[in-house]
Amino acid sequence: MKAAIYRGVNDIRLETVPVPAIGHGELLVKIATCGICGTDLKKIHTGSHSAPRIFGHEMAGTIVRVGEGVTRFHLGERVTVFHHVPCGHCYYCRKQTPAQCLTYKKVGATAGLEPSGGGFAEYIRVMDWIVAMGGVVPIPDDVPFEQAAFMEPVNTVLKGVKRLNLAADETALVIGQGPIGLLLAALSHRTGARVLTSDLYPERHAIAAKFGLHDPIDPSRENVIERARAVTEGRGADAVVLAVGSSSLIQTAMDAVRPGGRVMLFAQTQHGQASFDPGQVCMEEKALIGSYSSSFTILDEVKELVLGGYRNGFDLTQLISHRFPLERAVEAIEVASQPHPDSMKIMIEPVPGGGAK
Repeated sequence: MKAAIYRGVNDIRLETVPVPAIGHGELLVKIATCGICGTDLKKIHTGSHSAPRIFGHEMAGTIVRVGEGVTRFHLGERVTVFHHVPCGHCYYCRKQTPAQCLTYKKVGATAGLEPSGGGFAEYIRVMDWIVAMGGVVPIPDDVPFEQAAFMEPVNTVLKGVKRLNLAADETALVIGQGPIGLLLAALSHRTGARVLTSDLYPERHAIAAKFGLHDPIDPSRENVIERARAVTEGRGADAVVLAVGSSSLIQTAMDAVRPGGRVMLFAQTQHGQASFDPGQVCMEEKALIGSYSSSFTILDEVKELVLGGYRNGFDLTQLISHRFPLERAVEAIEVASQPHPDSMKIMIEPVPGGGAK
């Protein structure tokens, strides 16, 4: 089969590898479509992970082989696959921080080589604990693969929005309106809160408007902090979400949030140092929090949002700006790595058209 293989920093190559074999309790899934995530790009560009690997985890496809002992799934079933599943009973799971669970940290989906998701390939092997512990989700017949592929990113976003604990009388500011930032804004808006969105590109604000987001800020023309204060009687936003990776914007977020408000770091997925005023945390009681990866305690709600939502107008395929066949995966990753006004979610589709429905 064909696969886009990570061979080193900024080195992705289309190569031929064996179709992965499966064992007891496992599944083989033919990938229809897979989104390129910012964490995939980080790994590719920083060399944070050893090579060779096959990345890709925002994936959906069709079961083409069922391992011995599997009774919940059948050949031809359309599914989306999570590559991480928490154990549900360890200390971190009990404390509702499942992304820190040791079982969760294991990767249970692979196209071969070191397990790394594998969605940038034609087939993936889904390991037994992922199958047994709820990491494989059936897709209704009337929901496209492309919509279903948003299950994992929507889960991570909803987890973060829930941590914000927004109320209907509050105002949130989301800095960055790429695909994840827009999802953060859209799900924050569904709480009833007023949501301000900040991004340099009017094209992204136009897409945001389709999701009911009508308070755009262009930071090249308007002061984000002043705007947040202007619409909140001078207080500042109740919550600010930083959906871009620039740590230099942490101070901007801290200045834009009201005393007693909360700032969430959602895109700071690399270790390092950042500067902000600690007096704002102490004396002004501003909370600086983080949110990372998914939570299976909210999976039913995510299913309703993504799978049920497609029938009710929550069409996430509107976020897709580019679709590339697997043969052009290297080009797809280049486009995703250099965002421009008309680029949003980039999909790699081993099946032409993402397999449609």
